[in-house]
Amino acid sequence: MSSQALIDRVIAGDAMAVARAISKVEDGSADASTLMKEVFPRTGRSLVIGITGAPGAGKSTLVDKLAGFYRKQGDRVGIIAVDPSSPFSGGAILGDRIRMQTLSLDKSVFIRSMATRGNLGGLARGTVDAVAILDAAGYQKILVETVGVGQDEVEIVKTADVCVVVLVPGMGDDVQTMKAGIMEIGDIFVINKADREGVLRTEKELQALLSLAVREDEWQSPIIKTVATENQGIADLAEAIEQRRASQLIPAASSERRQAIARWRILELLREQLLAEALHGDGAHEKLEKLAAEVAAKQRDPYSAVEELLKASVVSRQ
Repeated sequence: MSSQALIDRVIAGDAMAVARAISKVEDGSADASTLMKEVFPRTGRSLVIGITGAPGAGKSTLVDKLAGFYRKQGDRVGIIAVDPSSPFSGGAILGDRIRMQTLSLDKSVFIRSMATRGNLGGLARGTVDAVAILDAAGYQKILVETVGVGQDEVEIVKTADVCVVVLVPGMGDDVQTMKAGIMEIGDIFVINKADREGVLRTEKELQALLSLAVREDEWQSPIIKTVATENQGIADLAEAIEQRRASQLIPAASSERRQAIARWRILELLREQLLAEALHGDGAHEKLEKLAAEVAAKQRDPYSAVEELLKASVVSRQ
């Protein structure tokens, strides 16, 4: 299939074409850049919801129920589930798990699992491009579920229109340790499994932390209690998401946020291009392996190794 034919099918909302386009982006195919150049002007219509939180908080179930809620409203729903992966092989450890069995039978729901690869075409940029493809394909609601609250996840949810942070009762210590990165990006806090003991204590701890947080946009992050397995609180969560989205439609705030996201995306692509160039020259991979062996044997430090690779890259471009 030609690139233009693939792009036309993506824009027409063809799920098979969407899957193929995301694979091209994820694999760093030669025509991925051309594809994204065509896709980008057709984005900006979807509501992108980032859902993050510690493992075991019930994020997948929450995504499942929230997607079901949106389907009942008649929306097409895209789901990107970011899974942990091996730092050595780059493959998704959880990529083969069965997710959201009922939703997977719905032709108006697209579900894709992506690995947190630390190689060229990394997690953050790949995931954001996948979201853009779903946006261009006409999915009105796009849910991005991340595996945890590390730096990669923080960057991803920063690009979402609304960020939902999921906790469960009894995570007091986790609430304290997570505040640095998450308090600044959490638009809505969900205490899932709210039928468990300790929900009031968790709510109080969250309220105390939120009272100390100062946000430039003056948004007051609500705390929603849910029992996702019982479908409780899902409508409240959806309403809070809509309220947050409405608060962002003020022209000044909207423009500033779009510019911040655009700046981040440009820098991500720039990093990727520079790294690709540094490793593109003749013998670059052999040189990298040689330097890695020297650093591992303590014969050289990694900083001088990077300097040598950069010098070689500059020479190869001249």
